[in-house]
Parts: sequence; structure tokens; C-alpha cells
Amino acid sequence: MRESQRRFPDAQRPWIDLSTGINPVPYPVAALPADAWSQLPTQGDERALLAAAAARFRIRDVATIVAAPGTQALIQLLPRLLPKSRVAILGPTYEEHEVCWERQGHAVTVVSTLEEAGRADIAVVVNPNNPTGRLLSPEALRALASSLSLLVVDEAFIDLLPPEASLAGDVPARTIVLRSFGKTYGLAGLRLGFAIAGPSLIDRIRDELGPWAVSGPALEIGRTALCDDRWLAATTARLAADQQRLDGILVAAGFKIVGGTSLFRLAHHPKARAMAVKLGQRGIHVRGFSKQPEWIRFGVPGNSEAFERLSKALSSS
Repeated sequence: MRESQRRFPDAQRPWIDLSTGINPVPYPVAALPADAWSQLPTQGDERALLAAAAARFRIRDVATIVAAPGTQALIQLLPRLLPKSRVAILGPTYEEHEVCWERQGHAVTVVSTLEEAGRADIAVVVNPNNPTGRLLSPEALRALASSLSLLVVDEAFIDLLPPEASLAGDVPARTIVLRSFGKTYGLAGLRLGFAIAGPSLIDRIRDELGPWAVSGPALEIGRTALCDDRWLAATTARLAADQQRLDGILVAAGFKIVGGTSLFRLAHHPKARAMAVKLGQRGIHVRGFSKQPEWIRFGVPGNSEAFERLSKALSSS
């Protein structure tokens, strides 16, 4: 957003950042015990977090899950652990997957179909996809995994869907599932994520991460939030209503909704770039796409004032 602030120095303040898919109403963090900050986290602290995550993700064996300082750390780590391979990434999607596999010397291709992905050694699927919201069934993913050396399924945006949409509770052979914490819980700065796979791969990841990979505050906050069923249910309902409100504003402004999740909407407009400039001039930052110039991704506004500013900005001449 700093680039937009530099580009539009006279824009309305405060800026509204709609460029991310992060819940704009974060989990309420209570005061932490002093030793969460002053002492190294213990194995018991880590076990408590993993038990909470296992319950949330419906994982039967806690030996199949590991915590990391954010999903991005896992995305960067995996290509270093595996031999050079032919990697297919189902796209368009989160570009860091492609960047990280290529950086480690793998032969990477972005493909558009599961059939193409099945011809590689390793396939990467973001499910639901960012930015399109494409959602593949567990059955389709299991079929894909059967033809690969490894299937990587990034489930960063799946928390707000029914549990049956996820592979985490019953991960197929030769598959690893990545789960994010910060997006749904609105605490991206906490840096917390999880990998779920067979024990041998999980052990390799744990060894590579080393001791104290996740901070004491992240262990405590993550454990508390993942156990809070009531908050997640209320958040799911609120975001569903906010998504509909956002869709209405965008359609009224001439956009066509072409995808998304409860945390972001992907919209098409023939003058998308001009619309993004228009919003920037009014202090609203959105996500454009160089390869799809008629797309804009909108995060969900966090309150009525933000909704009203967006609506007014889009409707103004």
C-alpha cells in the first residue's frame, strides 16, 4: 500500500486497504502471561497448540501436523526438501508457489487443468484458489494425488467452508496440506501456519524448522483462537453477509463477480485499471493483476464506514 500512498499523496485519509484476503475484524487477543514474552516456549506449549489445531482440522494423529512461522515459511521450505522435479502449479494462483519452486531449480509449469497437473512429478493446488475462488472436491484431489510423487494442497482460505471441503482430516498418501492461521483470524502479523502430511515428511519439516520455530505468543494466541468455536461461527456468518453486501456494491458499479471467497471477491471490469486509479485517488487500495488487466480483487471492508466510502468512491464521477 505504500506505493499507492506515494502515488496518491492527496488521497483521503485514513487509507482503506482492500488489497488482501485477510479478515479485517481480527480475533480479539487478550493480555498474555508475562512468560509468553520473556521465556522460550516449551514443548508443552507446542503440544497444546498442535492439539487445538488437530481438533479444529479434524486430524486424528497429532504426529501428522507441524506448526511453522507462517504458511509462507512452509512454501519456501518444501522445494528445498525435495529432489529436483517437474512441478505443475494449477493457476493462475498465488505466485509465491511458482517463485519458490523455481528458485530451488525445479522445472515449473503453470497449468490450467488437473489433467495437465497429473503429468508432473509434483503438483501444487491452492484450494479454494486465490484469486479465483475455484474449489476442487476432495475426491478430485485424491485422484490427482494417486498419479504424483507429491501433491501440495494450500488450504489458506478453507476455514470458512464446511469441514468436509478440506483434506486435512484424511490426507491421502503422497500429499501435504498447508493451513494458514492469520487470514481467517485476521492476525497475519502473528506468523503462524501448519503442515499436515505423513509422519516421515512432517518429521523432516520439523527438523528443518528447528527448535522454537513458533514464538511463545503465537503458540498461546493460536491455541486460544483455534479452540473458540463460537467466534469462528459468528465470523463465518458475518463474512457471508459482508460478502453479499460487497457484491451488491460492485455489481451496482458495473463490475461482474467472477470468483472469490468470503474473504475476498474477484471482479471483472473493462476499465479495471482506471477504476483502481479512481479508488487510489480516494484512499482505497485494491489488488490489480498485470496478466489479467480487467481483474480487480477486493478484500472485504471491515466496517460500515469502509463500505460506504467504497460505494461512494465507485459511484462518483
